[in-house]
Amino acid sequence: MSTVKVPKKAQDRLVAGLKRYQPIVGKLRARDISEADTVTVIKDMLTDIFGYDKYVELTSEQQIRGTFCDLAVRVEGKIYYLAEVKSAGTNLNENHLRQAVNYGAHQGIEWVILTNAIEWRIFRIKFGQPIDWQEVYGFDLCALSSRSAEDLSKLFMLCRESISSDALAEYHRQAQIVNRYVVAELVQSESVVGALRRELRRLFEGVRVTDEELRTILTNDVIKRDSLDGDMPKQAKAAIRKAGTALARKQTAKGAAAEA
Repeated sequence: MSTVKVPKKAQDRLVAGLKRYQPIVGKLRARDISEADTVTVIKDMLTDIFGYDKYVELTSEQQIRGTFCDLAVRVEGKIYYLAEVKSAGTNLNENHLRQAVNYGAHQGIEWVILTNAIEWRIFRIKFGQPIDWQEVYGFDLCALSSRSAEDLSKLFMLCRESISSDALAEYHRQAQIVNRYVVAELVQSESVVGALRRELRRLFEGVRVTDEELRTILTNDVIKRDSLDGDMPKQAKAAIRKAGTALARKQTAKGAAAEA
């Protein structure tokens, strides 16, 4: 996970918040506290760790299709996150996720947090037919280290300060591009396979190999099979194709402007 720059003031709050709440959260599961009590703890965490105003920006009175979500984060009149909270002793599962996604989809809110105070999972809703969702990242609060820049980044992306910079959306965009599926597709591309073939010929005099032979080695022996088959590789192909088309159009427009 790439790290984001955390301002000093926010970093101090995150470090102090972790030191305070990790012992508290660690005991919640053993105490088997109720869901309502877990919501109370999370509201305190959203204030003391993540920097929200408990009395202005956090509400449990957000009604959606006749029912109330556990928590909503509302900043300057706009709801940015819905939080579906389960008791600290509950293992988060797909049924909980579907409930949270339904909340967000019906309200037009793209970010959903599913948490039991210990485990935090952040999802982005994809509005389409049908509604879909994707887990962006997650963390175990008790496993985080206040000395780790990466761990502090995980917390900071949910902070009050990150809303104005849209840090979570930018991280999600980066994660969709820099991953094993996109890299696996690029490694099989004409330009990369051609570069491999030329490098082999340069280093090993007399060696002859075709692009197709190299692709066979890559797909059979180098790249993991789960990076080549399934929905994620298909999405990677589509993303690369879309980016290539956009780049070609940009270059064409640039050339036309230069000739004008």
